[in-house]
Amino acid sequence: MELFLTLLSGIAWTIVYIELIRNGLKDKTYAMPLFALGLNFAWEVLYSVNDLVIDPAGGGVQGYVNLVWACCDLIIVYTYFKYGKKYFPKAAKKYFISFSILAFASCFALQLAFYFSFPAIPAAQYSAFMQNAAMSILFLVMLFQRKGTEGQTILMAIAKWIGTLAPTLLMGLIQETNVYILICGAVCSIFDLLYIFFLKQRKAVKNQTV
Repeated sequence: MELFLTLLSGIAWTIVYIELIRNGLKDKTYAMPLFALGLNFAWEVLYSVNDLVIDPAGGGVQGYVNLVWACCDLIIVYTYFKYGKKYFPKAAKKYFISFSILAFASCFALQLAFYFSFPAIPAAQYSAFMQNAAMSILFLVMLFQRKGTEGQTILMAIAKWIGTLAPTLLMGLIQETNVYILICGAVCSIFDLLYIFFLKQRKAVKNQTV
């Protein structure tokens, strides 16, 4: 069961990245909310370095997976800087680059705060589940803020939900009872399911008007 849930999460998140990149480039948009992207990218870079350079004996295969995901996120970062300015308020467009750099720097600082405050494994788990809860909320907010559903697909939404649900069950129930992970995982599932529901609703309306 542990291997199944680990593989399920890895496959699901790989689908998420492929869909975000593919649809971001196709629709000329960035498909992951800014702070979700910043936290995600910072996490993957930090724990790629930790698992492959600082502690290669303890990192194992996950370090290489993190590195691949970081490279995928780097492409999404590219789409953000290429297409993101059009989503900024008119009065704030001139601050797009400086604000974005500050946002990414802040995300790295927050991930480092977890990294230096906890041992490596709890730091990776706790920060990952906290950022996934924020990500689930931010995707729903982005859906409501944008006029359309560009960059977003039902496949991506379902894969994102499964990709977080699997490690929630694994680390929160099967390996041990971890209340922190269970609460964060529950928050993720609630907002992921809401996101799937409203995304399907928005796409159905769009298809009716086409």
